[in-house]
Amino acid sequence: QLQLVESGGGLVQPGGSLRLSCAASGFTSDYYAIGWFRQAPGKEQEGVSCFSGSGGSTNYLDSVKGRFTISRDSAKNTVYLQMNSLKPEDTAVYYCAAALRSSALFRRCVLFPAPYDSWGQGTQVTVSS
Repeated sequence: QLQLVESGGGLVQPGGSLRLSCAASGFTSDYYAIGWFRQAPGKEQEGVSCFSGSGGSTNYLDSVKGRFTISRDSAKNTVYLQMNSLKPEDTAVYYCAAALRSSALFRRCVLFPAPYDSWGQGTQVTVSS
């Protein structure tokens, strides 16, 4: 079974940066895609970025394009989300998730949560002055 553990959240001022990490353990070769999602209080969960298992596809929420970058270190079984130029509206709990059964995501990942079936516990990101 795949386990995911997020880290790297915290409090940062507007315009600052954070790098989130998602460390995978267990059957790390069995996921088809990894995604980052976030949920702010009183708001619906939204997909922020994803990385296909093939490594050939990434996808970003429009509001984070040019500011956030997803990457993977296969040797460390870790996926990162580099977040720059952070805004107060980026404040949320950030989750990473893996798609274990949806083989279609291997070549092209998606930003809606339904195909992702293994989730981490989340890490809080707060952007405030």
